[in-house]
Amino acid sequence: MKVAIVGASGLLGSLLVPALRLAGHKIFTVGRSRANDFRCDVGDLKSTSSLFDKLQPEILINLVALTDVDLCESDPRQAFSVNVRAAENIVSWIGSTVNDCHLVQISTDQVYDGIGPHSEHDVNLSNYYAFSKYSAELAALTVPSTILRTNFFGKSNCDQRVSFTDWIYDSVVSNKKTLLFKDVFFSPLSMGTLAEMICLVIEEKPLGIFNLGARSSLSKSAFAILFMKKLNIVSDNIEVTSIASASFMKAYRPRDMRMNVTKFERQLSVVLPTLEDEINRVIGDYHETF
Repeated sequence: MKVAIVGASGLLGSLLVPALRLAGHKIFTVGRSRANDFRCDVGDLKSTSSLFDKLQPEILINLVALTDVDLCESDPRQAFSVNVRAAENIVSWIGSTVNDCHLVQISTDQVYDGIGPHSEHDVNLSNYYAFSKYSAELAALTVPSTILRTNFFGKSNCDQRVSFTDWIYDSVVSNKKTLLFKDVFFSPLSMGTLAEMICLVIEEKPLGIFNLGARSSLSKSAFAILFMKKLNIVSDNIEVTSIASASFMKAYRPRDMRMNVTKFERQLSVVLPTLEDEINRVIGDYHETF
């Protein structure tokens, strides 16, 4: 299948591209850097339409995102340009082409807040990052699309980006003071499992919005402590605290992003792993460098 991946040089894309190629798909990577097969600013409608007219992908995966929550809050125009306009331009091309093209739009668990686990209709936008990602979802819904609300971790293959587990690992082995929040809850997947699920989505093309995460959850502090325990790492510089004490954060962060993933499991006939299973999956990657 011909698959175009926009924003492929980022954290998830660096793992997803080889996974999809291994699965036998013909992959075109698209972005502004020279690392991509095709250089294009998808914030520009004319350039976007011209490129996809040539490529004629059957699947278009949009990984473009400005994920710096504080920057999105202080510069909402930039957040809109990256997170919304790019999606709108991709959707515009899909809506105008005579050939069938299915969009896979990667969204975020930050569209949730309040007491979870949250079903897909429990949207509660609490910062501009969440607002911009939700706006992109609304654009994606106007064409045949699968919208995946997710959060992910694992060892990065991208020189410019680090994951949550990378940050934990680097902090403790460097003996840096590390703040871990006991009152922020989530249910992320490893990037490996997420890539496998995206491969399945490409084959099945389910329509609509789906939570895609682990079937269990932890606080961020409990996650980090379990991760370190499995690596046999002990640190004296860990401080477990409340996010309310984190005065360095400019934008509000959701406290509870836990997701109910039963809709995805039913639609795709899969059983998603627990969060401990997912931590076990990535541990070997860190053992190699420990």
